[in-house]
Amino acid sequence: MTVDEAINSRMSVRAFTQQPVTQDLITQILQLASRAASGNNAQPWKVYVLQGKSKNGLVEKVCAAHDALRADPSLASQYPEEYDYYPQKWVGQYLERRRENGWGLYGLLGITKGDKDKMHAQHQRNFRFFDAPVGMMFTVDRVMGRGSLIDYGMFLENLMLAARERGLHTCPQAAWNGFAKVIMPHIGAGPEEMLVCGMALGYADEQAVVNTFYTPRVSTQEFTRWLD
Repeated sequence: MTVDEAINSRMSVRAFTQQPVTQDLITQILQLASRAASGNNAQPWKVYVLQGKSKNGLVEKVCAAHDALRADPSLASQYPEEYDYYPQKWVGQYLERRRENGWGLYGLLGITKGDKDKMHAQHQRNFRFFDAPVGMMFTVDRVMGRGSLIDYGMFLENLMLAARERGLHTCPQAAWNGFAKVIMPHIGAGPEEMLVCGMALGYADEQAVVNTFYTPRVSTQEFTRWLD
């Protein structure tokens, strides 16, 4: 697979098979990902790989917290995100793209507006790693600056492309961020660390309709200015 092919075939997979992924293969992918550029070669990434009991235990804890939050929305104050991944208010083209993405996915799954039970169940699929055999959590030391999140983005993209080259798929997940107080003790992360995001890793279920959802991209004309 060429780099171009890996980039074009990368997508957020939301249904995985139970085919196992070996530790050796995961190590290869992480080693390649670590070649990402980082300011002053700081390499700020810290990775926690969850499989088997560790993954299942985290799934149970976070799904329980997610259910409790739905039953009692006042609990939201107990689950703050440690950094703003999304804007406080969606506006303009960003709001339009968010709606297109959300309703495109839900429409494919037959989830209509106002169907809160199905929405909750689909959202909770995030906290089951979409049934992937491997879950990952990524943290960064709090002492690092904002630029480290740029470095982290390059590391994560490398990881996803290295996975594609080996026939694997991924789903990067910011959905976990609100449950850091549950996740960090479970994975053994220290108070000096901040949760960046999670990720599902495995082999895509090619029969799942959800995996036919392929998000569009705007043309280069919309985001590029040529200056002479």
